[in-house]
Amino acid sequence: MQRILIATLVTATAIATSGASATEKKLLWGDTHLHTTYSSDAYSNNNLTADPDTAYRYAKGYPVIHPYHQARVQIGTPLDFLVVSDHAEFLGQIRSIHRDGVDTSDLGLWDAIKGWVAGYILRRAIDEGEGRELFVSILPDPNLTPAEDASASSLENSDVGLLPMNHQVEIDTWRTITDIADQHNVPGEFSAMIGWEWSAIPAGANLHRVVVTDSDAATAQQYDPFGLDDSPYPEDLWAWLEETSAATGANFTAIPHNSNISKGYMFSETSLRGEAFDKDYVEMRSKWEKIAEITQIKGDSETHSTLSPDDEFADFENYPFYIQREWTPYQPTAGDFVRPALKLGLELEQSLGINPYRLGVIGSTDSHTSLPSAEEDNFHGKLATDSIPANKQSRWNGEGAGPSGWSMSASGLAAVWAENNTRAEILKAFQRREVYATTGPRIAVQFYGGANFVAEDLENADLYRYATAQGVPMGGELGTAETPHFLVIAEKDPVGANLDRIQIVKGWLDSNGAAQEKVFNVAWSDERPLNADGSLPAVGNTVNLKNGKVENSIGAQQLKALWVDPEFDPSQSAFYYVRVLQIPTARHSLLDARALGMEHAADYPDTIQERAYTSSIWYRPQ
Repeated sequence: MQRILIATLVTATAIATSGASATEKKLLWGDTHLHTTYSSDAYSNNNLTADPDTAYRYAKGYPVIHPYHQARVQIGTPLDFLVVSDHAEFLGQIRSIHRDGVDTSDLGLWDAIKGWVAGYILRRAIDEGEGRELFVSILPDPNLTPAEDASASSLENSDVGLLPMNHQVEIDTWRTITDIADQHNVPGEFSAMIGWEWSAIPAGANLHRVVVTDSDAATAQQYDPFGLDDSPYPEDLWAWLEETSAATGANFTAIPHNSNISKGYMFSETSLRGEAFDKDYVEMRSKWEKIAEITQIKGDSETHSTLSPDDEFADFENYPFYIQREWTPYQPTAGDFVRPALKLGLELEQSLGINPYRLGVIGSTDSHTSLPSAEEDNFHGKLATDSIPANKQSRWNGEGAGPSGWSMSASGLAAVWAENNTRAEILKAFQRREVYATTGPRIAVQFYGGANFVAEDLENADLYRYATAQGVPMGGELGTAETPHFLVIAEKDPVGANLDRIQIVKGWLDSNGAAQEKVFNVAWSDERPLNADGSLPAVGNTVNLKNGKVENSIGAQQLKALWVDPEFDPSQSAFYYVRVLQIPTARHSLLDARALGMEHAADYPDTIQERAYTSSIWYRPQ
């Protein structure tokens, strides 16, 4: 109760930090990426009962029943908004076949026999707890190239294609999902947003997008969610969004996620069809994809040490596992991560005249338990099966290969600065990139850029109105050639760990037109001296490894700074974003290990430094 009360007071009294107008903003916390029993992979992995109603009740702070171990569970601090984003592909179908059997009434004898056998295998696997193995067996073949797999329509030709799919099941399921969203939507208090996931994954290259709309159930029921079974190509999704928005009046945004396991295809220099970007492609992508998911359960997508070797905090929650039927070694590339994508966007803008990767960032969970749990000490895993410590060590793809429950990250959250807690205002915040991500803690961050800020502005009681009159918030673009000054304020989670430091990450084009990057420490706790090379001594570690508790005797409750770019060149395009680090806390795997009577959780770290990432502020030469 204390956690809920504190969080409510913080949200209610939050000072605005961005927007085109001078309207005060509220800091809202939510999850845009959650799966329920209606997603085929969630159901086959033992989420047999938890539906969207369960998801919304959990998000609102109510106690609910866990779909696997059947215990009562409850979120520590309620969310302000939630998007139930079940997979569009086979929506509700696996659940229906398992519960009601296959419908062979419209099939010929041979097809009916094949369908009955496929349905029997599916139902038996789920009944015997082997749904995960069945699910893995129909994943993409990594021996193809993504382009080959996409053109071959491998989904239709896989074993799952033998199952007779009644399209009416998908229609009825979508109606149920959207009706439940409307029932839970309370403008001004809680936004139950409608969405789904488009799940293209050619040859194991993750190209998934979550699609979110601000419309109500009546509008959403005018269309069927666009899925991989409609097309494996992102540009076809964008074209569908264009058509559907015009036909229904609905507003949409598409959010790429898990670029970290996209095999370089999420933020590439060519389309999946192998075609070079042209103006139409870039304009369409820029219109529908304003933000990207930078952190979630399947790892962090900011950057990697092989791409940012001078960044000591680059390797955070790495997830080296592709979603495919056979394990292959992980090979990080620039097209897999957000920071390199921001840099590539600067380079492509030189030739295309528009930046295809001017992306804001959010975090979300991608939980398949119906429970949006990003709290490290209250994490229910990605899949229902992995919700208990005893199951966390088993590998998905057999002994010694593939991910386990401990491979997953208890992450993340979407932080949104919006005028009101409504579907429309939250979507507007997404579209103007007035958003940021955390890996779970509710770290409040304000970030402004302008030409003439001074240190005294940090104490301005009306900071938002002043800062937006003089400059821009996160997600904005600086329109002056004067040296940028940045104001940044970070406050700890009211019931979480203290803060270690604030960093500003800069990317820019050098005199040869090549993108560069640098990380600056701009504010830190405990009066540590900054080293000559700009690095900072570690903050220390107060985690008790026996019980996982952290002593907040180091770090700071609030950090703030005025930072002036000492290397600014008005002729060079650039972006700047903030990264805030907490002091070390116990990872969920350590807590599980201690509960099992173990000293440590295999090869996983005992402690981590949770963090927040803001959307960038861009500078473009006039």
